[in-house]
Amino acid sequence: MSCWDTVQAYALRSIGIGERRLPREDFTLCEQFTLIGSGMIWNIYFGILALVAGFFLATAVALGKASPNPWLRKPSEWFIFVFRGSPLFIQFFFAYFAFLQLKAPLPVFDLFTAAWAGALVVLFFNTAAYSGEIFFGALKAIPKGEVEAADAYGLSGWSRFRRVVWPTMLRLAWPAYTNEAIFLFHATTLVFFSAFPVRGQQGDALYYASYFADKTFNPFIPYPILAMYFIILTLGVIGLFGLVNRRLNRHLPANTRTRLKIRPNLIR
Repeated sequence: MSCWDTVQAYALRSIGIGERRLPREDFTLCEQFTLIGSGMIWNIYFGILALVAGFFLATAVALGKASPNPWLRKPSEWFIFVFRGSPLFIQFFFAYFAFLQLKAPLPVFDLFTAAWAGALVVLFFNTAAYSGEIFFGALKAIPKGEVEAADAYGLSGWSRFRRVVWPTMLRLAWPAYTNEAIFLFHATTLVFFSAFPVRGQQGDALYYASYFADKTFNPFIPYPILAMYFIILTLGVIGLFGLVNRRLNRHLPANTRTRLKIRPNLIR
C-alpha cells in the first residue's frame, strides 16, 4: 500500500470513515502520521466546542461573581471553586459515573456516557470555570475612568456593558485567556485516559500514538509525531488569538499594546 493509499484509507478513520482494520505489522511512518493525525480530529472537536461554549458561560460566571447580589455571586464562586479545585482527570470519572446513574431514570443521559458528548460537557464546565476567573479578574482591573466616562456620555446598563465594560474586559483578559485555550486543547488528551469508553476504536490522537507505541515497543516515533501535531495546533491557536488580540488593542498606541506571552500550566 502506497502512502497515498494509506492516507485515503485511514485519514478519517477516527470518525468512522474508511478502513476499519488497524495495521498489525510492518508499521510505516505514513501509517503513524496518518492515523495519529486522524485522531487529532477528536482533539480539535473537543477543544473548539468546549472553548466556544465555555466562553459564554465564563462571561456569565464572571459577571455573577462580580455581582453584589449573593444569589448570583455565591453560585458563581462555588462553580469556579469546584471545577478549579479538583483535577480534571477526576472530573471525568465523576461525570461518567453520574451519567451512568442518570440514564436509568432519564434515558437521554445515555448519550452522555459516550466520550463525544460526556467528555465534552466536562471540558466545557472546566474551561468555563478557569476562564470565568480570568474574566472576573479583568472586570476588577477595568480602570474606573473608563466607566465614569461612559456614565458621562449617558451610557448605562446593557449599552455601557456592551460598548465599554465587555470590550475592555476582553482586552485585559485576552493574553491569559489565550493560555487557557492552549491548555484546553492539550487537556483533550486526558479523554483517552478517562472513564469514557472509546467506541469502535474511534479514538483520539493519543489513542493511536499509544497503539503504535505498544505494538512496536518504540515510543520514540509515535509520541514525537503526536507532539508535533499539538505544536502545530498550538501555533494555530496563538496565530488566531493573536489576530483577535490586535483587534482588541487596535485603538491603543503601538508601544502600549499588550503582547501575547504564552505561559503554559504545568500542573492543573
